[in-house]
Amino acid sequence: MSFSGNVKEELARNAGKARHCQMAELAGILSCIGKIECTDSFIRFLLETENVILAKRYYELVKNAFSIQPTIATRRNSYLSKNRLYVVDALEPRREAMMFMALKLTPEDIADRGFLVNELLLHKSCCKRAFIRGVFLAAGSVTDPEKGYHFEVVFRKEENAKQFIEQLAFFEIEGKTTERKGSIVVYIKEGAQIVDALNVMEAHSALMELENVRILKEVRNTVNRKVNCETANINKTVHAAVKQIEDIKFIRDHKGLESLPPALEAVARMRLQYPEAPLKELGSMLSPPVGKSGVNHRLKKISELAKELKDYGGKKDYEKTDDSSGNFSSEE
Repeated sequence: MSFSGNVKEELARNAGKARHCQMAELAGILSCIGKIECTDSFIRFLLETENVILAKRYYELVKNAFSIQPTIATRRNSYLSKNRLYVVDALEPRREAMMFMALKLTPEDIADRGFLVNELLLHKSCCKRAFIRGVFLAAGSVTDPEKGYHFEVVFRKEENAKQFIEQLAFFEIEGKTTERKGSIVVYIKEGAQIVDALNVMEAHSALMELENVRILKEVRNTVNRKVNCETANINKTVHAAVKQIEDIKFIRDHKGLESLPPALEAVARMRLQYPEAPLKELGSMLSPPVGKSGVNHRLKKISELAKELKDYGGKKDYEKTDDSSGNFSSEE
């Protein structure tokens, strides 16, 4: 079963037992995909779905809350003949329409498929949770966190989407909307917000699974960032060392290392002898030892000298000095 299917199975299994919460959840389901038919003698509440979990949950809600025994029929979906469609039919006599009154429906709601849930059913925070749970069971989905973070609910009408967003906002969850094939989609893409939504719906097992994936992803991302940083630093160091050796060899081949001031000559020979050593290690092997910045300063002087030699075709003469800092002067 998919991650989204697991979430719905958990929601159906752990749903609230209080009747007022059952009303809110039932209203949420019917407002999304329910159909209400009314004649002079009866009122019928129909639910058609391919999701057997939703069909069972709707059946249990109607049976437990109203002591009505709905009927369940199955048929093939006319659009996708391979898919089984579950039809749950709750029929009430017109004079004893308990569901109609309990759900606080109006005649306009009967004629208008996709009605707004009466705010009186959403007065308590627990009922808001139940409503969100019912709406998600009816029209929601959530992507496997291994593949990405995406939570969405599809609505027929913009008003229903706005009502759902308002209930999410009560729990400080920000839902965004977009249009898709004539429907309004409320979606959440931030992992932390999806965790909050699962918590609101009381899908705690799914929440822990998502959190574990988020933690592993964060650890992997942190490790990758550190590895990339270390790799970049190593590449930078290697590139610098290769350039330094190239400059030293150019001077050696055209003027000889002995043409350098003593301090620069010592660093140049040490770099040739230990091409992979870091600057700090090179400095510790000099006599007297030199700090990392001192070694870097002398290697820069060598690079400047090599550049000048290249500019003069390798025929420039230099006046050596005994300045241990590596300073030197040049003359043609």
